[in-house]
Amino acid sequence: MPYTLVSAATLGFDLVRLPGGRAAADVLLTGLAAGPAELTALAAGARSRDADRDQRAVLAVRSRRARELAATVPQLRSVTPSAGDRAAVLVTQLERGTIGTVAAVERVLREDVLGPEHRAYAEADPEVRERAAEVLADAVVGEWAAGVLPPLVRRELVTPFATAVPDAAVRGAGADLGPATPELSSLLATFSSLDARGRDRWRAAVDDGRPEQRPWATAMHEASWAAHVSGRTRALATAQLLAVRAFAAGGLDARDGASGSWNALAGVVQGVAMGDLLDSSALGVLLAPWHRVTGR
Repeated sequence: MPYTLVSAATLGFDLVRLPGGRAAADVLLTGLAAGPAELTALAAGARSRDADRDQRAVLAVRSRRARELAATVPQLRSVTPSAGDRAAVLVTQLERGTIGTVAAVERVLREDVLGPEHRAYAEADPEVRERAAEVLADAVVGEWAAGVLPPLVRRELVTPFATAVPDAAVRGAGADLGPATPELSSLLATFSSLDARGRDRWRAAVDDGRPEQRPWATAMHEASWAAHVSGRTRALATAQLLAVRAFAAGGLDARDGASGSWNALAGVVQGVAMGDLLDSSALGVLLAPWHRVTGR
């Protein structure tokens, strides 16, 4: 299944269940927020910079082999079912497999994150664009597939990015997320600081809302469509990727992600971000877990 910025919540669902998912979100956030200076710094760190023809050929082979290894991250359709309680089996399968592929995450980086709407990237020198994209793409592949790549291969992919962007873990933190930026910032800050009691309350709120699964999917679609038609897709995608960071910072793990905690948070983010364009029914469904936790 392809990833898109329009359906960033789906990408987030995979990221919160992958060992390097939070770091992959940091790479994507860096790409979304990169201005001319950041793109130039990224390009300067490209492995192909100043490489001669033979060296570029070697790098191309190593890059291809790294992606072949990265493609071994299990996908949901490739996970072998096990015996047991149906719900428990489903959660276990969701913990082990992704919806998207390494090719999909590289495509969303190159074509959506660095797509036509990225003004700084569009206006950059072609050589800067090519090399900055190389560094970002290698890094997102290395982090997305961190669980299966040999350490040396992963290090080769991510080091140019880590060197150029030592503060990647906070990139995007001050981004404009649209009319609800203050509310989203407060929500994500609260989620990032969850303690054990807070995590238990969130899990309980998620469990209480399971009967609302179908209207939730419809409401998520309506919010994504509202973002698309209002020109706020990149802002909403940024909010969802920041939510990936908050999910991890709040102490929630892959099993929580597989059990519904991510979908619930993604829904709240969609609702807060697009609340000015949603009807009360869709908004009520998306914000329900937060209302159950806060009592509002």
